[in-house]
Amino acid sequence: MALSNPAFSAKAFAGPALAAGKASTQVQPGMTAQQLEEIYGRAAAGPSDTDRMTYENTILKTVITLGFVLAGGVIGYTFPILALPFALIGFVLALVNIFKKQPSPTLVIAYAVAEGIFLGGLSRFVEANASGIIFQALIGTGIVFGVTLALFASGKVRASKKATKIFMIAGISYALFSVVNLVTQLTGLNNDPWGAFSFQVFGIPLGLIIGPLAILMGAYSLVLDFTAVKQGVDGGAPSRWGWKAAFGITLTVVWLYVEILRLISILRGSN
Repeated sequence: MALSNPAFSAKAFAGPALAAGKASTQVQPGMTAQQLEEIYGRAAAGPSDTDRMTYENTILKTVITLGFVLAGGVIGYTFPILALPFALIGFVLALVNIFKKQPSPTLVIAYAVAEGIFLGGLSRFVEANASGIIFQALIGTGIVFGVTLALFASGKVRASKKATKIFMIAGISYALFSVVNLVTQLTGLNNDPWGAFSFQVFGIPLGLIIGPLAILMGAYSLVLDFTAVKQGVDGGAPSRWGWKAAFGITLTVVWLYVEILRLISILRGSN
């Protein structure tokens, strides 16, 4: 959860900024008037000088991470048999990155590649039954991401404690539902490609009811991710935490893509 992420604690914010400030204004005994004038005439150290987190370096890290997702997607699309094992690998790497105290670029990129391979294999499977759906899902994901970012940047959408609590409850419930659904599919109790999402509720597939709600949850997760980035930059967090932010955004984008892909697939199958 972005608002409670230990990576963006007050201590992490203050540490590098205060240290840089002390170093830049430290006066040694016995300095001449000219040396003192040079010290106080120096320009204030910027984020790049103090190795602090900035929007620019965080965006770059996020683009790199998403680039590895796309690269993995090409591999997964070419070899779809790799989808299931790399889905499990991606899940394990996600947990490692979530609970790891210090962000690791290597682990973040490894997660991105694993998820990309999974998404590539899943996308090829769905594309075989619904031509053009990959492009539709990519466009849908891009729209949700762009609209959420624009609303957040304009200040019209912000995270709140109440909304975050609701998000946590809904997220945990949805995660448990997804696990149960996956178990029924792996054990053969349900042979439908989307499992319980295809069950009919008053003639409407369950996926068409849950899907839009899951996408809204994904959009709010992006708001939490953007909030974490803003807190990190404003608080002067170390530059390496940009990898944590890149991981969080990538995790949410992957989730959104899967939800949108599933929703479009069920919509096209129900017509």
